[in-house]
Amino acid sequence: MSEVVLRCVLDASVGIKLFIEEEFSDEVQQLLAKLADDPQAEIHVPDLFYIECANILLKYTRRFERPLEDSLADLKDLNELALTVTSTTELIEDALTLADQKKLTAYDACYAVLAQKLDLPLITADAPLASAVDWAIWIGDVGV
Repeated sequence: MSEVVLRCVLDASVGIKLFIEEEFSDEVQQLLAKLADDPQAEIHVPDLFYIECANILLKYTRRFERPLEDSLADLKDLNELALTVTSTTELIEDALTLADQKKLTAYDACYAVLAQKLDLPLITADAPLASAVDWAIWIGDVGV
């Protein structure tokens, strides 16, 4: 297990676990609670984080009949998280190059490039992404 990081980039596969009960949801809740309690903590995301989370919530509404009102409430809570947001316009060129090199989606590469530019770990629940870039940490390896 890795030590808990105080500064990191989170991707949507981790962020959504605050709202959708999945494997590692408890660990994500604990991690974000610890980060929220530490004034030195910084959580960074590219701006696409929000629309990716919204899309995941929409899938649950459509596929599993999750009430839309619940998803809307979750989006409101998501907007209240203390996240530092970077525009994808600052990331897209490097993201496209990295995506091509590592066989990632451009979306995933945005998170990886942001983490690389900030010299921070990327915390992800996407195992292929975690194995594709050296600076990514799979959520199952994060100590809480």
